Amino acid sequence: MIVPITGKVTYPITLDPTVWIFDDRKIEFEKAFESEASHSEESDELKRVSERWDREVSQLSKPPVNRSIKKFEREKMLKSSYVIPLDDFLNNAEIEDEATSAILVTKEGDITIPISDLYNSYFLFSKEGKPLHADGPVHLYYKDGSNRENPIKHITAVRFQ
Repeated sequence: MIVPITGKVTYPITLDPTVWIFDDRKIEFEKAFESEASHSEESDELKRVSERWDREVSQLSKPPVNRSIKKFEREKMLKSSYVIPLDDFLNNAEIEDEATSAILVTKEGDITIPISDLYNSYFLFSKEGKPLHADGPVHLYYKDGSNRENPIKHITAVRFQ
């Protein structure tokens, strides 16, 4: 269930999609393809909720608010599908200038895509709260949603050439 990033990179890295459920960069699948305006509204809503959380915790209210919020979040994680943007991982690997393309290693064979397309992509790592055991460990979706009905599945590695 790991996805190595290798080839023409300064730092080969290994991605573990099973821990991304706890990553703050994850995005709910349905929300990932909404317009940027709705993402800023979501950010504003997150700020309001965060401020309310800070007030509640600082007042040490009873009953314990944080337990019910944790339970709500846990239930949501067990029912939702999530994607994660790839740009942070690619930036950390530091793709070398002479790299011309990205090869997605899949169980059905290698698929070559432009590096820019990879930067503008998500990895789906959780479907309905479960890891992608049958056709994973990850699926690739373009951020513009152009392959939403037909993602690249069974990705086991990313190699730059």
